[in-house]
Amino acid sequence: MTGFGAFVAQAAAAGALVVQPRMGMAGADRMREGLLATRGAAAVTVGTITLDSYTRTGDLRAARDALAVGAGLNGYPIATHPVEVTRAVLRGVADAGFPVQVRHGSAAPERIFEALLAAGLDATEGGPVSYCLPYGRTPLHEAVDCWQRSCELLASIREFGAEPHLETFGGCMMGQLCPPSLLIAISVLEALFFRQHGLRSISLSYAQQANARQDEEALAALGRIAGELLADVDRHLVVYAYMGVYPRSPGGARLLLEDAARLAVRGGAARLIVKTTAEAHRIPTVAENVRALETAAAAAAAERARPRPAAPPDTGIEAEARALIGAVLDLDADLGRALVRAFAAGYLDVPYCLHPDNAGRTRSSLGPDGRLRWSAVGSMPIAGLVEGGRPPILGSAGLLAALSHVQRRYDGRDVRSAAPAARGLPAVR
Repeated sequence: MTGFGAFVAQAAAAGALVVQPRMGMAGADRMREGLLATRGAAAVTVGTITLDSYTRTGDLRAARDALAVGAGLNGYPIATHPVEVTRAVLRGVADAGFPVQVRHGSAAPERIFEALLAAGLDATEGGPVSYCLPYGRTPLHEAVDCWQRSCELLASIREFGAEPHLETFGGCMMGQLCPPSLLIAISVLEALFFRQHGLRSISLSYAQQANARQDEEALAALGRIAGELLADVDRHLVVYAYMGVYPRSPGGARLLLEDAARLAVRGGAARLIVKTTAEAHRIPTVAENVRALETAAAAAAAERARPRPAAPPDTGIEAEARALIGAVLDLDADLGRALVRAFAAGYLDVPYCLHPDNAGRTRSSLGPDGRLRWSAVGSMPIAGLVEGGRPPILGSAGLLAALSHVQRRYDGRDVRSAAPAARGLPAVR
């Protein structure tokens, strides 16, 4: 087997964590330079072409107008550049030793899928829930229909000998403050949706949260559930470096990224989506992305050399996730209809998500140790499984404090670790 999934599997078999940037530039020359730099990093890497906001939302006229006048775009307009231009970007760069994935954020990605396939690419990501609810007001049933057609289009190239790859973004809902069981459930359900519509190479995502042991438990549960329900597909887990408010200090940002790499290794993930030391301030440069890739790869290699830690205690994450998945699967044999019905019934309900198709009756809370817990579960079928003594629902001040928890903690760690060095003493990590 060849393709994106096969490359990641080969790297994992060799004991390497694949690291990947979130890189996207509007200009073809700069996009090619970014891919070349990623390929040349001192790490096992895959490339990324991240798309601009106009393309994500389907406003291709605005993308064309922006290119025509040289206005700045926050990504690569793959459906606007002529296909020959994108092929030239990839020529001599993308191959079996350096696969490239298109990242987008679209609830209706058919034009994007058409454009990436025309350019010779066959790996992308997203999902009917994860690229609908957080990012706009597209009705969920419309997103499901669009994603069904898109999956079937992507899967159709298997008849020509390719093995297309699709990654679910479901483990990253809202970036933060979504308890792990719901992240696992949506990631698995989207993966099942992909399989139902023809994909056989799939990755399941999970976003680093605020407590490493809770994240390790969640990744172990995700791996076990995927192993059971997706046993007939090529699959791997992918961790996203923390997606919430990022540390402002370069040292704090680096420490957080290193912890994400350690988490990926301990949690059995094969790939890590990195963040840079510039995340809190601006779009990172190519050089900053390369440094992040190399930092993460070094941290992962060091973690692999350490003794394997004891498994985290079972706090019920897996039982909750299985209950959520089972309830949705019982609604309808068609995964698309089941997802729409699940949100309508409140069986799936994302805290703090304002989309009209989300019931909005669930809430979460962040403990002093960074553990995420349910404060309210609405109609989700986990009321009897959630640990007793639920924390109170957060007010506005508590919510703001929770959102900045990771940023404050890692910036504080950076200050503490730098202080001894400033006095001529070795820093303690």
